[in-house]
Amino acid sequence: MVLVLCFLGGYPLKYLTGVVGIGMLGLLLFVLVAKAAPDLFPNRVDTWMNRLESFWDPADTEADYQIEKAKIAIASGGLVGNGAGKSVMKNFLPQSSSDFIYAIIVEEYGLIGGFSLMFFYMLLLFRIVVVANANTSVFGKLLVVGVGLPIVFQALINMAVAVELFPVTGQTLPLISSGGTSIWMTCLAIGIVLSASRKREQEEEKEVDENNPLEVLSGQL
Repeated sequence: MVLVLCFLGGYPLKYLTGVVGIGMLGLLLFVLVAKAAPDLFPNRVDTWMNRLESFWDPADTEADYQIEKAKIAIASGGLVGNGAGKSVMKNFLPQSSSDFIYAIIVEEYGLIGGFSLMFFYMLLLFRIVVVANANTSVFGKLLVVGVGLPIVFQALINMAVAVELFPVTGQTLPLISSGGTSIWMTCLAIGIVLSASRKREQEEEKEVDENNPLEVLSGQL
C-alpha cells in the first residue's frame, strides 16, 4: 500500500523500482538469517515456507486440512446454500469464524450469497474511489486511498485463500470475521473516509454560499 500511495502521488518509477529491489534484498537477508539462527525467529519463517510449499504441492497433505475443508464447504453450498446457521463444515474447519468465514458464508448462502458479498465490497471500493477523486487536496486523496483500499484488498485476499487461489495468509474478512483488533481498525479506517467525504461536502457548501450574493448579504447582516 505504501508503494501504491507513492505511485499515485507521482513518485518516480525508477525510485520505486529501487525501493522494491532493496526490499527484496532485505527480505532475502531476513530469511537467510532466520534459517541460520532459527532461535531468533521461532516458527515464523518455517510457517511461511510450509504454507508456500503446501500451496504449490498438488498432493493433499496434512497441511492442506484447512483449505480442503474450506473447499468442501464451498462445494456443498451450491447455488442457494444450505440456509442460515445450517453449516456443517463449521464444526470441522478451524478458524471458521475468522480466516475461513467466507467458505462458511458460501456453504450457508450459496454462490448467490458469496457473489453478493463480493459485490458489496466492490461497491465499497467504488465509493472510496469516488470520495478520493472528489477530494480537492492531494493529502485528502492519498488519505482516502491509503486507508480505504486495504479494506477491499484484504477482503479479496481472504476470499482468494478460501478458494485456494492464494496460499493461506491468516487475513480476516473485514467487517465480518470475529476479532476485536481487526474490526476496530476497519471501523477507524471507514471513519476517516467518511470524515474526508464530509470535509469535501462542507467545502462545496461553502463555495455555493460564497457564489450566492443573497447568502453573502444575509450573512453580513
